[in-house]
Amino acid sequence: MKPFAWALAAMAALAQPALAQPAPRTLRIAMTAADVPTTSGMPNNGYEGMRFLGYPIFEPLVQWDLSRADVPADIRPGLAERWEQDATDPRKWRFSLRRGVAFHDGTPFNADAVIWNLDRFFRNDSPQFDVTGSAIARGRISVMGAYRKIDDFTVEIETTRPVSYFPYLATLILFTSPASFEAGGRQWAQVAALPPAGTGPFRLTRFVPRQQAELSRNATYWEEARRPRLDRVVLLPMPEANTRLAALRSGQVDWIEVPPSDAIASLRTAGFQVVTNSYPHVWPWVFAAGRASSPTSDVRVRQALNYCFDRGGMVALLSGTAEASVGFFKPEDPRFGSPQNRYRLDAARGRALLAEAGYGAQRPLRLKIAISPSGSGQMLPLPMNEFLQQSLRENCGVEISFEVVEWNTLLGAQRVAPDQPAWLGADAVNISLVSSDSSQMARWFLGSNASPRGSNAGHWLDARFDAAFSALETERDPAQVQAQLRVAHERLVDDAPWLWIVHDLNPRAMSRRVRGFVSAQSWFQDLTTVEVQ
Repeated sequence: MKPFAWALAAMAALAQPALAQPAPRTLRIAMTAADVPTTSGMPNNGYEGMRFLGYPIFEPLVQWDLSRADVPADIRPGLAERWEQDATDPRKWRFSLRRGVAFHDGTPFNADAVIWNLDRFFRNDSPQFDVTGSAIARGRISVMGAYRKIDDFTVEIETTRPVSYFPYLATLILFTSPASFEAGGRQWAQVAALPPAGTGPFRLTRFVPRQQAELSRNATYWEEARRPRLDRVVLLPMPEANTRLAALRSGQVDWIEVPPSDAIASLRTAGFQVVTNSYPHVWPWVFAAGRASSPTSDVRVRQALNYCFDRGGMVALLSGTAEASVGFFKPEDPRFGSPQNRYRLDAARGRALLAEAGYGAQRPLRLKIAISPSGSGQMLPLPMNEFLQQSLRENCGVEISFEVVEWNTLLGAQRVAPDQPAWLGADAVNISLVSSDSSQMARWFLGSNASPRGSNAGHWLDARFDAAFSALETERDPAQVQAQLRVAHERLVDDAPWLWIVHDLNPRAMSRRVRGFVSAQSWFQDLTTVEVQ
């Protein structure tokens, strides 16, 4: 469907009386996704899917603490009350499950349900094996080994090697009622339309593909303090930024993700809330560093590109809703380390590096970049990439072309080697990614996590990075873990597997009727505190 046709369809859907005249305590959110994320308990559409159709309905053993805006979000107990690493075998983790928790269909959450769900994602011959959900889960957790039930409320998970950060990975496995799989005729596509049952503070009560999903309050949620203040949340996919803006201004929605940057001042003048906060998000180009046929396999090219564009101009384009990125972590982060390169616009240095690699006026560097028009965390990708195209050409004579595809198509590149068709023949893919902790750094960069086994999509390999990570994965002293993280991060800056562009400030705009929202420093947000007056 063409963009303008999709915009008209979205606006027509919003014009329905049920949405135009919302019931009390109903929150209507316009997402950046082009479709409603999948609803069977492991949503697609990246972390926007997890934000809206994941954690509110389905929960993990370990949750994110999203209660504060002033500090980066960290983990806390979820469906597991506590966990511990085995004293003699660091590959093993024991999780003590929370008692008295029930799925939305009334069936109990216990160790059997945990094992059943792990089989769903990690055992190909299980009756409940979910091909789509498994691809997502395995791409995020490549170190899953064995697992077993110890008793009704204790499970043990064994990783393929020691990983000190496994509790952070445990946030990425969501649990669905086994009974809902039976009710759906043992077909995940039918389970998605039931709707399925999780344990979260909201229930999925209505789902219309490509139009909307509706969540309702779980009045018996196990954590009484987090029982929602809202009765209903309506989620609407709107990939086009100006369509989201029009819906907010006309009162057809109460909240939009990523407002157009040039509209922020007028929104504030009109009395809308525009909320921003630092959070662990990098908006990069992921280079095909491991594909010999790509110019980006040369570190001099990767470093040159990082010196050839104007980060300050990009931040200005976004009306200050981003910060310049010069690495995976921000320079003030104690994990940043002391890399040899401090990227900034330095066209002379960029041109010199390109000349060393054999590129110049007579042989300009030409690259193809795969991008999407919207998507989870993608900010405003079309104007941002056009800015990069112009800046790289003006400063260093680099010629950039784009392959524009839908967001979920672009995500396919994250799960395969860079010489596969899903990479679209590109020299880099523009996929925004999370940068919260060491588990995420391992996902994107560790050599053993090269796709399709993991999410190191560009197949970047660096012996010094891998050595630092090997040390921190077996380390139990937090100070030594941090020291090795600094070494690893220095390699990410100096060997530049990505084009470091900006860190997003997570902007969203809301009606003045929305109250109680806490903008956590996280990809995820807690909807249970929100009210609509």
